[in-house]
Amino acid sequence: MKLYIRNMVCSRCKMVVASELEKTGIVPLHVELGEVELKKEPTAKQLQQFSDNIKQLGFELIDDKKSKIIDKIKTVIIELVHHSNEELTENLSHHLSAKLHHDYSYLSNLFSEVEGTTIEKYYIAQKIEKVKELLMYDELSLSQIAVDLGYSSVAHLSSQFKKQTGLTPTFFKSLKENKRRNIEEL
Repeated sequence: MKLYIRNMVCSRCKMVVASELEKTGIVPLHVELGEVELKKEPTAKQLQQFSDNIKQLGFELIDDKKSKIIDKIKTVIIELVHHSNEELTENLSHHLSAKLHHDYSYLSNLFSEVEGTTIEKYYIAQKIEKVKELLMYDELSLSQIAVDLGYSSVAHLSSQFKKQTGLTPTFFKSLKENKRRNIEEL
């Protein structure tokens, strides 16, 4: 049996969810971003207790098919941008279709309908948040960041950055108080 959990976007989230499963006596086989595979089906009481506990921590059990697909789209994009060092060698549309086993037009229409934005805009927003993070660390040049995130040029990265934030990457880097947003707020 699998459980799908909204807002589970980082390794700390996985640890928190695993801890809450343990507290309620539910035994997981695997805890991944947005998804938990269970050893056996929990009782209704265990499931309700787990749901209540994680809701207080900002997570939510997902029970309808469309919400699960939306959450999987977000999880794939977050993994791709924030947790993978591999460069995307195919179009995002092909990558999502292959990962989620659905036609991209279906995924795109569903995402836009439910989220009020496109998959591409969500992907760009995630990439810009990663750029902000890398700029704050001040370990990589803008050229290196552009290459690492698959931008065709520094100019392209800078253009998207300014469109998203209203600031140039250089000006953003010079600010003392960088205004990054939580992944789940995007």
